[in-house]
Amino acid sequence: MASLTIRKLDDTLKAYLRLRSARNGRSVEEEIRVILRDLAEGGPEPTETPAAGSVTVTAPVPRAASVASEPRITLIIGGGIAAYKALDLIRRLKERHIQVRCVLTRAAQQFVTPLAASALSHERVYTDLFDAESEFDAGHIRLARDCDLIVVAPATADLMAKMAQGHADDLATATLLAANRPILLAPAMNPLMWNNPATRRNVLQLRRDGVHTVGPNAGEMAEAGEAGIGRMAEPVEIAAAADRMLRPLLPRPLAGKRVLITAGPTHEAIDPVRYIANRSSGKQGFAIAAAARAAGAEVVLVTGPVELGDPQGISVMRVESARDMLHRVEAALPVDVAIFAAAVADWRVASEGSQKLKKTAAGMPPLQLVENPDILATISRLKEKRPPLVIGFAAETEHLIENAKAKFARKGCDWIVANDVSPATGVMGGDRNTVHLLSREGKEVTVDSWPVMTKEEVATALVSRIARAVGTAS
Repeated sequence: MASLTIRKLDDTLKAYLRLRSARNGRSVEEEIRVILRDLAEGGPEPTETPAAGSVTVTAPVPRAASVASEPRITLIIGGGIAAYKALDLIRRLKERHIQVRCVLTRAAQQFVTPLAASALSHERVYTDLFDAESEFDAGHIRLARDCDLIVVAPATADLMAKMAQGHADDLATATLLAANRPILLAPAMNPLMWNNPATRRNVLQLRRDGVHTVGPNAGEMAEAGEAGIGRMAEPVEIAAAADRMLRPLLPRPLAGKRVLITAGPTHEAIDPVRYIANRSSGKQGFAIAAAARAAGAEVVLVTGPVELGDPQGISVMRVESARDMLHRVEAALPVDVAIFAAAVADWRVASEGSQKLKKTAAGMPPLQLVENPDILATISRLKEKRPPLVIGFAAETEHLIENAKAKFARKGCDWIVANDVSPATGVMGGDRNTVHLLSREGKEVTVDSWPVMTKEEVATALVSRIARAVGTAS
């Protein structure tokens, strides 16, 4: 619903609305919506204007169930170049049935407009501490309290410094200082700013104060030639972190279990500057690792080269080649569950060049390829230390189920998660996935086809199935 603005209210009516909203635990704006909704649904129409000094507050009218069940976030958008990602973050939060109300700093408005944020959030956007329309009912207090979580994205170095020192010189900092709700920061800045001792002190202080963080990630910056740790976490990561804080997974069905996951591509060196690789982003494997950790498991994540930050509470091992990945996987055994989501290169060059290979008069030098070790098959066929549940992934571009069944028969694993990674699907590097879970019932292979979901939703569903299977086996 769009934001609501009512002008020229007299003091008596203002007092009535404030008292009624306070009694019912709502903002004044929301209380007016309830009154209007009640009238639209045939409720009694007020017969008289409340007299000064004798205000009667009617019983609260419950919000619609679909809205009342949705958590609310106050999203503070800071003034960094990553502010443009906040628009995608709003969309990601709305996909998770989370209501979003935005606060834009003055600097943020140089990158995104209040109109764009309002169009996506379907709510009024707030920008000014001294806005008479919102401050007649203490707008910054309402923004700080009339929510379940406050998210700051991007959280700039300046904004975090003000938070750490308790400043309140604009709407964003006043809201943060008045907050009694959890706060999640998504830092974003140049790597030198992130590593500056002052920023490190401020982040440490904020964490001591109970503020949560997601990111920053490693990668290239907006500035040409700049790279390092400082990129704001991707909107889908921030949305997932916010969702976990709003809807914590209280059951921990994998508590006491050890889970091994592989993710990302492998890079097979041709010479010191070239390699064979694929387009895997590692997002699905990282999402599974986070979901397994949330379910209580001890998680070991072995990942090829990806531009994703290490998930909190997870042991991460970064590798380059398929052979490196196999060695790390073998060293991590024994585990209760092994999930091989990595897109491992099937081949490598037989002889890696010690120097950069040069073109000659005869053309390009020939590259002889040899097969890489098959990590999934190797672990599935172990006589000792074989995990009780081994899960492979089949990324195909055609004849998906047919090819997945053939891989299932060859590898010797317990389950196969098949997905179509042809270019038209956008799965490789994207945020959504459509998977089919292949398992065995006796000698028959069953195929459970899932709908299109975000990769986090796929991860949660897969971990839920794993928890049931491991619980049954034990």
